[in-house]
Amino acid sequence: MSDPLDLDMLRALQHPVHDEPALLDRIEHHLERHDGYVPFSGGKDSLVVVHLARQVDPNVPIAFFNSGAEFPQTLDYLDALTDDWDLNMHVYPARIPLLNYLDATGAWAYDRELVTTDFTLRDNLIEEPAARAHHDHGAGELWGVRAAESHSRTMLYRNSRAKGNARGQVLRQDGTVAFCPIWDWSTEQVWAYIRAHHLPVNPVYDILRRLGAPEHHQRVGPMIDGDHLTSGRATWLKLGWPAEFEHLATVLPRLREFA
Repeated sequence: MSDPLDLDMLRALQHPVHDEPALLDRIEHHLERHDGYVPFSGGKDSLVVVHLARQVDPNVPIAFFNSGAEFPQTLDYLDALTDDWDLNMHVYPARIPLLNYLDATGAWAYDRELVTTDFTLRDNLIEEPAARAHHDHGAGELWGVRAAESHSRTMLYRNSRAKGNARGQVLRQDGTVAFCPIWDWSTEQVWAYIRAHHLPVNPVYDILRRLGAPEHHQRVGPMIDGDHLTSGRATWLKLGWPAEFEHLATVLPRLREFA
């Protein structure tokens, strides 16, 4: 019997990636001007950016913002990849572990008053850890935020370009400079690059695929953060990670409404 059709290889052939030498030149220029780091979530997009950046500088700092509620497979994957690739990895925990933060809001319980704070969830998970990483490594950032992922990201790059910034570059008010070398790639091109370079992928993707999660729900990040709950995210969590779901639902009872 012949081998089954390799769909990933077919995808790679159908969706060739962009001019890699030109991308590497832009990454090198960005690092020379701004220094900085690569935020790595363990997801496919940031994996590609890590691989590209390390072709320019094998010792480029890699930053993982640990929410305190990551998929266990993500943590194992990052540990293994750090060892296998000898990554210059730096871990920045959230000031308040995610589960504690969500519990403190009162929004996830039936018998608690809602508590508001100026220290937002985004501040806790992204802004403050990023500020610490910039303090340690410089103003630059090579990130895997693609325009195709959402309308808001498309507008982010469009508005940045209108202000005179380079394509894929975002200059923030705090003086930091982010550049995404794959900002205009499609999802198919991301997977094609991963296949062409034989990059190891976070097993969370395979679990979500086997559960039947559609492509746009196959996302790596904290197990729960309030996003996409009405579109099935909690259901995939309950099916694929029942023990973790029960632990989260014990602290956040209203989570069960979404699964």
